[in-house]
Amino acid sequence: MRVHYCDHFPVPLPAGHRFPMHKYASLRERLLERGVLEPEQLIAAEPVALVDVRAVHAPTYVDAFLDGTLPKDAVRRLGFPWSPQLVRRTLASVGGTCMAAAAALDDGLSGNLAGGTHHAYRDFGSGFCAFNDIAIAAVQLLDAGRIQRALVFDVDVHQGDGTAAIFEGDERVFTCSLHGAKNFPARKTTSDLDVPLPDDTGDEAYLEALTAALEASLDAARPDIVFVQGGVDGLATDRLGRLALTPSGMAERDRLLLERFTGAGLPTVLTLGGGYSEPIEHTIDANVATYAAARACMRTSR
Repeated sequence: MRVHYCDHFPVPLPAGHRFPMHKYASLRERLLERGVLEPEQLIAAEPVALVDVRAVHAPTYVDAFLDGTLPKDAVRRLGFPWSPQLVRRTLASVGGTCMAAAAALDDGLSGNLAGGTHHAYRDFGSGFCAFNDIAIAAVQLLDAGRIQRALVFDVDVHQGDGTAAIFEGDERVFTCSLHGAKNFPARKTTSDLDVPLPDDTGDEAYLEALTAALEASLDAARPDIVFVQGGVDGLATDRLGRLALTPSGMAERDRLLLERFTGAGLPTVLTLGGGYSEPIEHTIDANVATYAAARACMRTSR
């Protein structure tokens, strides 16, 4: 299992900024410390080609982000102050998902220790998401004829609104989102399958909804590849989550979906998504558990 990372492109953020940028490097270190991954499995992400970004995003928006001429309201909506370092990191994060998608077609399962930027629309960024890595990777494979259909299975606590909007009316890509009904974004878009969950949803109700969504999505999508937006911000400890999953419930979520997809012989791409627990170690531990479940699936498939 090849896993890609982009924390070698640091992004400076103002003191007190609420986004935990340091979690990415900490996760990579923790995966190695606990023996979940070996050093040779970790691959530095390369920046995505701009032609692939422009195949999904409006060229005027792409150019404004690249050269730092976004209007102030667009920067506020994005949630990050613009910097050249942010541009480099964004392109590498998207590149990591594109690399993981290609690797998944060969190996069955691959991941990006970043990505899952599902709030990015065609012509604007939002919610810490500048470019939509999953959409770019999926379109790259579709346009190259390497796949005919894709499933985006989004289990972040926030709806995958940008992804749903980008693929609205595109029958090649089926979008499913399990998310907090009252959480960000305030105005939801329409996925092919939305599963809104009430505040304080716990393990049992969540896993029941997940199981139903898995079967409905696979029946409808008939995919050649699955992109998992695997945010762990559904944990009860997450300051932006509003759901009530325990660490064991989150681990069971990952086991169920990974076993279902890999058991069906579907190439599967893992992206990180959100996670804002206090302390942040709860988020990192949940991300480690995701990759432990992925490693177990790889061993079982062999």
